[in-house]
Amino acid sequence: MIAFSRVCKRYPGGYEALKDVTLAVAPGELVYVTGHSGAGKSTLLKLAAAIERPTSGSIIVNGQNLAHLRRSALPYLRRHLGLVFQDQKLLFDRSVFDNVMLPLEVSGFDRREAVRRVRAALDKVGLLSKEKARPITLSGGEQQRLAIARAVVGRPSILIADEPTGNLDPESARDILGVFAAFHQVGVTVLLATHDEGILGAHPGRVITLKQGALVS
Repeated sequence: MIAFSRVCKRYPGGYEALKDVTLAVAPGELVYVTGHSGAGKSTLLKLAAAIERPTSGSIIVNGQNLAHLRRSALPYLRRHLGLVFQDQKLLFDRSVFDNVMLPLEVSGFDRREAVRRVRAALDKVGLLSKEKARPITLSGGEQQRLAIARAVVGRPSILIADEPTGNLDPESARDILGVFAAFHQVGVTVLLATHDEGILGAHPGRVITLKQGALVS
């Protein structure tokens, strides 16, 4: 499903965010990526999502080598990925419903099917009753749920999340983690980066630890 082989990522100026990382994530697996701030967690997730390209090494996602993937093929790859990053990019001038509808509109979904999928995604994250609300009226935890609904409305096989419980109170963080666990339980592969090791015991999964860009466990 996801395989890194001797992956390095070097930014301009010589900073190495990832150093010779080799790992594999099996279909249907729940994997936590942990480590200190600046350990390389976000970089690893961006590489897995083909948001950035590796400096060296290979990354295989759903049978595609991302290092050699043409830019025109990226939209097809990302149809199978659900992405939740720290910058949620919610549209505050649109309703909760319209925020989740947007990726389906871009993909050209039939309107009736799209409406059904949006309401199913909102129901899954507990926001169906707020479909007409604007995101600005939601709590931090609800905004994160909205970002998750938008990520999963296309029914991806892989869900990638970068610090989805960051800046949330403990109760909201547990709720958000429970949402990811629910998707994992129905067969979605979940790759989740977090610096909060206290949440790892709630929903057991494999833990990968980065330190200064290197895989240490």
